[in-house]
Amino acid sequence: MISDIDAATLSSELQAGRKLALLDVREGWEVAAAPFPGAAHVPMQSVPSAVESLREMQGDGELVVICHHGTRSMHVAQFLAGQGFTDLINLRGGIDAWSRQVDPSIPLY
Repeated sequence: MISDIDAATLSSELQAGRKLALLDVREGWEVAAAPFPGAAHVPMQSVPSAVESLREMQGDGELVVICHHGTRSMHVAQFLAGQGFTDLINLRGGIDAWSRQVDPSIPLY
């Protein structure tokens, strides 16, 4: 199952200590321009070859998939669900929403 989370709720959950693995599927230049704190970076096109390492990264917890606006991350979450992953969460609005609602020090692009 894939659920959505908004930036403010994700921030609150992380601050409360909820165990979440963060996966950033943007391109390298995007991550360099506006990094998401604490997220592992695996570009979208590399996800199929990284499935097993992503299973290890997720462990028993939930996996939050992040991109620029939430579209690519939802596609990746759907792909991972098809690979048997459960407990998937899409960051609605992506890093753009995070920058606007949570951490304005992260540049918009």
